[in-house]
Amino acid sequence: MYELSTRRRALALVSQGRSLNSVSRETGISRAAIRSWQHRLEPLPRMTLPAPGPPADESAYVYLLGLYLGDGCISAHPRAGYYLRIACADAWPGLIKLCREAIARVRPGIGLCTQPKQGCVMIVSYSRHWPRLFPQHGPGKKHERPIFLEPWQQAMVDEHPWEFVRGLIHSDGCRITNWTTRMVRGEQKRYEYPRYFFTNLSADIIRLFTRSLNQVGVEWRQPNPRNISVAKKASVALLDLHVGPKY
Repeated sequence: MYELSTRRRALALVSQGRSLNSVSRETGISRAAIRSWQHRLEPLPRMTLPAPGPPADESAYVYLLGLYLGDGCISAHPRAGYYLRIACADAWPGLIKLCREAIARVRPGIGLCTQPKQGCVMIVSYSRHWPRLFPQHGPGKKHERPIFLEPWQQAMVDEHPWEFVRGLIHSDGCRITNWTTRMVRGEQKRYEYPRYFFTNLSADIIRLFTRSLNQVGVEWRQPNPRNISVAKKASVALLDLHVGPKY
């Protein structure tokens, strides 16, 4: 968008008998823009996009929010609008299906496509409103900028905490089997037990994740700044019931 003074200066050069090519080279403004100003000097009023309204399905939105914070991004379309991209590993076809279903439930009727990548697929959806639905969008990597939920988002997460936990674990978490050894009557025996891990470089996303874990009564510990571990038997049972391993 060029200022009115810039438009007038370009047209003044044209009025001196200069060619559009000459004025374009001097000012760096395209010939098409200068030609259009000869017919209309004043810029057209800016159009403001209407608010997209609340998500059609709040539970699906909270799950999708978890996926986005873990493995998602939003990028601008060259002309208008935005792409939402969620990366899903090829090893988890069930996750790919859940991601597609969540997007369709949040914005019914919206277009979806799948872009194959090495070892994963990108679930891609186009809309003008993705930055409004995910205001955490911004320049740079998520762990290099503050990540906070808007009050309306936090209210939905508080209403559907398990969906948020599930989305985050499905993106940046896993369920594994740990093992340890113990001496029993002088004999060393091996014991196996299930455990959940969540890994993220953003301290803010870690904070959001553990806040929801506290809300649903899951005990956790943080062995290092980027990892959350859940190993207590009762807490693992809760996660198995409401989240489960990826598939």
